[in-house]
Amino acid sequence: MTSVKVRRLPKDTGPAGWNALLPPADEPEPLETAVMADWIIIGAGFAGLAAAQRLRQIGPGERIIVLDAVRVGEGPAGRNSGFMIDLPHDLSSDNYGGSLDADRLQIAVNRSAIDFALSTASSFGMPAESIARSGKINAAATDKGLKHNADYARHLAALGEDYELLDAAAMRERTGSDYYLGGLYTPNAAMLQPAMFVRGVAEGLKLNGVSIHENTPVLDLTRDGGAWTATTPKGQVTAPKVILAVNGHAESFGFFRRRLAHVFTYASMTRELSLDEVRRLGGLPTWGATPADPMGTTVRRVSGAGGDRIVVRNRFTYDASMEISEMRIARIAGEHDRSFRARFPELKDVPMEYRWGGRLCLSLNNAPAFGEIEEGLFAACCQNGLGTAKGTFAGVAAADLAAGRNSTFTQMQLSAGTPSKLPPEPFAWLGATAQIRWKELRAGREL
Repeated sequence: MTSVKVRRLPKDTGPAGWNALLPPADEPEPLETAVMADWIIIGAGFAGLAAAQRLRQIGPGERIIVLDAVRVGEGPAGRNSGFMIDLPHDLSSDNYGGSLDADRLQIAVNRSAIDFALSTASSFGMPAESIARSGKINAAATDKGLKHNADYARHLAALGEDYELLDAAAMRERTGSDYYLGGLYTPNAAMLQPAMFVRGVAEGLKLNGVSIHENTPVLDLTRDGGAWTATTPKGQVTAPKVILAVNGHAESFGFFRRRLAHVFTYASMTRELSLDEVRRLGGLPTWGATPADPMGTTVRRVSGAGGDRIVVRNRFTYDASMEISEMRIARIAGEHDRSFRARFPELKDVPMEYRWGGRLCLSLNNAPAFGEIEEGLFAACCQNGLGTAKGTFAGVAAADLAAGRNSTFTQMQLSAGTPSKLPPEPFAWLGATAQIRWKELRAGREL
């Protein structure tokens, strides 16, 4: 018999701004009975929902139950910047890229995830605003950033990838901002309204027979007699196989201890821009820019549900507790405001309406927490800061592995290795905090 007591539950600080733009969701249906199923999936983010969709494709008619501690769209999946990036995007590198062979493999992984997400959205009749392959910009605000982009362009050319280098005038035309010296546009990234996407997928799954129980945290996970039982505050689910899709909270279940680094990043979203503000700003109504320096400021302009708005995201902190305070968000808010005003001085009086923090999970060697970790229990965790693409891929791969399918997805994921061990605390915190701060200082005007 195997028994796992869950040591802590998710705590997300600040509103999930993307979700706040949407109409209220239907009332949740927490699990309040004891039920049997063919599959249990714990976590209704990108990985968990992708796993549910893949299992539905593999075994039509099998009973799939998804459990999530919070509402769909309120957790980390609804708190990211909404970039599903196809090209190499290693947050720990100086310019995102790596070796040609490794990057070709990563591109294949990311594009398969994008294709799966687009296909899922199409099959459920979801709006284009939820996900569209619209490309993205690597925005450079410094000479060093321009050099990063030039180096990256050469790397992409060696990979045979399409790109377009943009000068300052072209950046002004697209973004409405004079802040940038140049940019590198790549056409195949997908952009999401992340809360709209995960809520739409969840609704589509429910309409196709998948049970999704929100506000239903798993407190205990036990294997006895060849079956697993997930115990929740008011119910139980028993099934022969479980997919754990909780990213960094795999450690809360007792797995991958001292191998997962828990990092937060922070975002702020403006109130809806007025027609006069939109006119003064100019530029395209929708675009997304990641910074030429990985530690810089990510910016998105969106127009759709919730109106015309701008989102800025920057700053990283290492927090082994997987919790942050409202005070932390308030402190970083001032830095967001400075980054926003520097890029959009004509909108300097536009306030931020929503501010939040979002959890990332990283490993020292950039490996996922993936595979069969106990008999019948499969992990699809540790997305290394790229939860949209890598989470989707991991969910599909875990479903294939658990269903006994030796797919390209599973082989790619298994070949990535396992997370290496972290230094003991407080050395991990000291080292991570020093490294993050040093890289942010080096980012300079890109931040």
